[in-house]
Amino acid sequence: MSTRYVDHPLQPGDRVPNVVFDAISHEGKIALDDFRGRSPLLIGLFRGLHCPFCRRHVAAMAYLNPVLREKGVQSLAVVNTPVERARLYFRYHPIPDLLAASDPVRASHQAFGLREVGIDTAMAILIDLPGELPEPMGVMAMDEFLNKKEGYQITEADQQMMTADHGQLVGQFLIDREGIVRWSFTEVLEAGLQTFQAPNSEELMSVASQVVH
Repeated sequence: MSTRYVDHPLQPGDRVPNVVFDAISHEGKIALDDFRGRSPLLIGLFRGLHCPFCRRHVAAMAYLNPVLREKGVQSLAVVNTPVERARLYFRYHPIPDLLAASDPVRASHQAFGLREVGIDTAMAILIDLPGELPEPMGVMAMDEFLNKKEGYQITEADQQMMTADHGQLVGQFLIDREGIVRWSFTEVLEAGLQTFQAPNSEELMSVASQVVH
C-alpha cells in the first residue's frame, strides 16, 4: 500500500497511488488498482461514521451510485472507522450496491493530499446551519447535537477515531481508467464556503459523462 504524503489535494491531471483497504460491504480487500483498466471510479474519502455529515455524504454517494453505474462509473466510499464497527453500522443502515471501505489510519487521505487542519483550528470555527442547528455551534457541539438528533450511538471505536481526528478534511475524486484524477472536490474547513457541504452533483455527472468516453 502506498502511504506517500502530498502537501496538497490531488488535482485533475494527477495520477493516484494504489491504496488497499479493508472492505466493509463484503469480506476481503479493495485496492484502487482493482479498477485500473476496467472502469472509472468515484472515490469519497470521509471522516469516521461518528461525523454526521460524513454519513450524509455516504448516503448521497449511494443515491448517485445507480446513475453513475449506468454511465460505467464505479463508486467507493471510504470512512475512517474500524471495519467491524463500520460493518455493524451498515448492517442496520444498508447501502445497496455501493462499495464501502475502512481506513482508520487515514492512509488514503494522506495519499490524496487531504490534510489535517489541526484541532485548535477546527475547534475555533463556529458553524451556522439554519434549519439544522438551533444556533451557531463549534464542531464538537455540532456533532454531539446532530448525533443525538439522528440517534447515532457513539461507541468506544468511534470515540477513539474522534480522539485521533485532528481536523481531518474530506474530499471526493473522479478517477479515469488510467488512474488519473479528472475531477475533485475538497472540503474547506472555514465558516461557510464548502465546510460540510456536498459537491455539485450536476458538475460531477457532466464530468462523469466525459470520462467514460
